[in-house]
Amino acid sequence: MSDLERAARDAVEAADNAELVRQIAAVLAAQQLLGTQMQPVPVPRHEFSATKWLVIGGVVVSVGLVAALFAVAVAIGAVCATACVLVLRGLWADYQKRR
Repeated sequence: MSDLERAARDAVEAADNAELVRQIAAVLAAQQLLGTQMQPVPVPRHEFSATKWLVIGGVVVSVGLVAALFAVAVAIGAVCATACVLVLRGLWADYQKRR
């Protein structure tokens, strides 16, 4: 290889390297720009509210009491219905015997 060919090859290689360095610099600049623009926004924290939790607790207790009273009413109704059916069954049996 002659000096001229070697110099031409080195010039082409240097041009490729310069283009590669330019591209790397552009990518780094873009990353740096995006990094500064996309900083996370702090989320505001809500303060503890005792009133809110007292209201929630009161509602839960009230609903629980209503459910308990409803369950007691259903149980009393079931006992009354059972007693009524048993009494009517006994009366019907007595009526059938007399007939």
